[in-house]
Amino acid sequence: MRPYFEKMTPLGKALTDKQKEAAQENIAQIREVEKEVAKAVDAVKNAGIPTETIHKRGQMTVWDRIEYLVDPGTWCPLHTVYDPNLNEEGTTGVIDGLAKINGKWAVVIGFDNKVMAGAWISGQADNQLRVTDMAKRLHIPLVWIVNCSGVKLMEQEEVYANRRGNGCTFFRHAELEKLGIPILAGIYGTNPAGGGYQGISPTLLIAHKDANIAVGGGGIVGGMSPKGGFDEEGAEQLIEATRHFKEVPPGSVPIHYGVTGFFKEVYDTEQGVLDALKKYMDMMPAYDPAFFRVAEPKEPQFPTEDIDSIIAFNQKRSYSLEEMMARVFDNSEHMEFRPGYGPEVYTGLAKIDGFLVGFIGNRQGFLGAKYPEYASYPGIGGKLYRQGLIKMNEFVTLCGRDRIPIVWFQDTSGIDVGDIAEKAELLGLGQSLIYSIEQTDVPQICIVLRKGTAAAHYIMGGPTANNHNAFTLGTPTTEIYVMHGETASAASYSRRLVKEKDANRPLKPIIDKMNELAQEYYNKSRPVYCAKRGFVDEIISFKDIRKYVVAFAGSVYQNPNSICPQNHLMIPRIIKG
Repeated sequence: MRPYFEKMTPLGKALTDKQKEAAQENIAQIREVEKEVAKAVDAVKNAGIPTETIHKRGQMTVWDRIEYLVDPGTWCPLHTVYDPNLNEEGTTGVIDGLAKINGKWAVVIGFDNKVMAGAWISGQADNQLRVTDMAKRLHIPLVWIVNCSGVKLMEQEEVYANRRGNGCTFFRHAELEKLGIPILAGIYGTNPAGGGYQGISPTLLIAHKDANIAVGGGGIVGGMSPKGGFDEEGAEQLIEATRHFKEVPPGSVPIHYGVTGFFKEVYDTEQGVLDALKKYMDMMPAYDPAFFRVAEPKEPQFPTEDIDSIIAFNQKRSYSLEEMMARVFDNSEHMEFRPGYGPEVYTGLAKIDGFLVGFIGNRQGFLGAKYPEYASYPGIGGKLYRQGLIKMNEFVTLCGRDRIPIVWFQDTSGIDVGDIAEKAELLGLGQSLIYSIEQTDVPQICIVLRKGTAAAHYIMGGPTANNHNAFTLGTPTTEIYVMHGETASAASYSRRLVKEKDANRPLKPIIDKMNELAQEYYNKSRPVYCAKRGFVDEIISFKDIRKYVVAFAGSVYQNPNSICPQNHLMIPRIIKG
């Protein structure tokens, strides 16, 4: 199959000086959003006690530990500003992402020991579920940096119970292990109760000399005989118990290395623990990348920084999807699937770091006077029509057959509506695409370039595809809502306007409410808001799109649990005809 992939169809062309000059305002608008994102990220990094305080204790922060652990230049952070319940801490208390460790991809997550000593806090359970989902879907190791003080007891109802409470993580660890996905843990500090199970549930435990894991901590042990209240005698007993367990916490190294043997290895330095994790990552199952590559890796022909000039910040302006992709694909080459059919969407194959990946994306702009063929009105890019839905169903199904991972470039205003669209079966075709995704069973990611709107956001590989979407990325131009704010205002208040008009009452109070709702939709669809609420897993700069797609492709092909031999691939042959 080498002739299919060594030289594929060229894509894109260099930007002219005139185009670069015309894009300066566009770039400036993007930079303003990037500043907002950077401010939100800095707030998370500075959450809790100061870094200097941790360093004075002779300890590393979770940020220090991750930086030491991962290979330089490979860290792809995820869920950095995720804080769905808007905690007073401003974070879920864990930091995670994709990275290489000694040349192998892993999902990495660590408790933020600056924030309540790594306590369980609101929103953290869902963050951990997203992370375990990602390791499961990509079939790569999960590496934990455990430093967890247990439940934030003042808000236990937010974290302890419920179907998706923090304890769910332990079952997810067991599920990963059942599937043959190893979990490595480097353990620091005091880890009682929930922290103890965070420590014991991984596959292999590496401990720092001062670490402990236990069913309960000193405060819990000292208060395990409640009398219905507190008095002077009880307080004295609690003081004595706390002092004892502060000196010798339960479940320390002498117990879990010297007696139970739960700790595989123990190290005197924090770096020693991390070096051991690197050592064990060397032992993780992984194919040599050359086994699955269809060609030698090559950088795109055009700089990724160009994308700031290509993607229009103004949502009403169109742009060239192909020019954007030319800044992502290896050597700016591709193979398009059914180019003359369903013109509102692109479907095709490209190389990413030498690996074969399927791509689907929304084209923008006028689609021609005779499209869609079932209607008298002209088609506009971003919206989905019958042919485009059929083409995506076909391509997704074939990617499943060929075991090719999929990247969705989403910028959609929704699916065509009205009786004409219903006669064209768009409702059924949309759900058919969901079925195609669900039965395809290949890893997928979604990058919301601009709009993620209505049911189209679901069916185009969005985060609701829980079993297949490994993660979703947003950009400085991302906005996600069920419909545009003005559309929502019109739908919500149109009948009220009629009622007020017929009663000869002033319309201004209703108009004010409509404008308020439209503004609220705008405020709650901004990139930082989308990341905080978990609509996307991270907001990234356009220039980093290729970096994340490279990480995705490398992870998928590292140790897949299902493969299609290259000489059995059908999509390239169907494209060739």
